[in-house]
Formats: sequence, structure tokens, C-alpha cells
Amino acid sequence: MQKLKLEELNRLSVADFKEHAKLNVTVILDNVRSLHNVGSIFRTCDGFAVENIILCGITGQPPHREIEKTALGATQSVEWKYANHTLDAVQQLKTEGYQIIAIEQAHQSIMLNTYQPQKNERYALIFGNEVNGVDEQVMQHIDACIEIPQFGTKHSFNVVVSAGIVLWDFYSKLTLA
Repeated sequence: MQKLKLEELNRLSVADFKEHAKLNVTVILDNVRSLHNVGSIFRTCDGFAVENIILCGITGQPPHREIEKTALGATQSVEWKYANHTLDAVQQLKTEGYQIIAIEQAHQSIMLNTYQPQKNERYALIFGNEVNGVDEQVMQHIDACIEIPQFGTKHSFNVVVSAGIVLWDFYSKLTLA
């Protein structure tokens, strides 16, 4: 077996990516502190062709050297905007018909493996702060909560790992099934 060369990967240009069909998912980052995490989530969102990212509260915004270090240019391909307050972004997306879903460990959460997104729906997935998770006030306005099953002793994933797991699950269920 031989690894593919860069020119064999059939990568889209930024312009072509912007015109390419997108996954009906918006990612909301609720006060994510680490600029490296923000950049990595941009790169993950590029990989799964999400609609856009909404950066909220203290979440860092491009352009920033530390975001670009892990985004590897994805801040140019993935549409993004900023909201001072996560709740404002959530309420706006609700008026636009999005299903608002927190990725969190909570009472009455639905395990990711059993959640079935619908192709005709639009989703906003909220990923929370590295220490406190999704803000309690925001949790009062969600439509559902998805939990990633975990089997070790820590019962927490890095926010980037969580985003990768959930976005892959949504992508595979909505486009590959």
C-alpha cells in the first residue's frame, strides 16, 4: 500500500469549496478558550463541509496566529461569524428553523449512536467551554442534548475530539446512509 500524494487528493480550491454543497449543520462554539481548539474545529468543519461556525463570547476570532496554526487555512474556506452571547445566536437560529442541539452530558440526553438526524432539517450543534461545558442558560433553550458514549474513567473528551466525533456521525448519517 502506498500513501496518496497531495496532488492525488482532489482537494477543492477555497472558491470551489464555498460553492460546494454543505452539510446542514452550523457549529456554535460557546466560550471556547483555547485558540488551538478553535483552529482545529475550523479545520474539522472544513473536512465535513459544515455550513458555518458561530464564535461566541470569549471564543477567539480569526485572524489570529494561534488559530491559523491548527486551522491550516480553514478560516478562509469555512464561513464564520461572531456573537457576543451564545443565547443570542441560538435564538436567531431558532427563528431560522434550526434544531438546536447541545453536545453535553445532561439529564435526558440522547446517546449519539441512537440519535438519527433527518436530511430535511437544519442543525445547530453547540460545543461548550473546555471547563464548564455549554452554559446553563443556553441549556434552557435547546431542542435536544446529545451525549457521546464514553467507557473509561475520565468521562470527558477535548472539545475538538467531541466536534470530530459528532460531525463525523452527522455527516455519515446524513450523506453516506
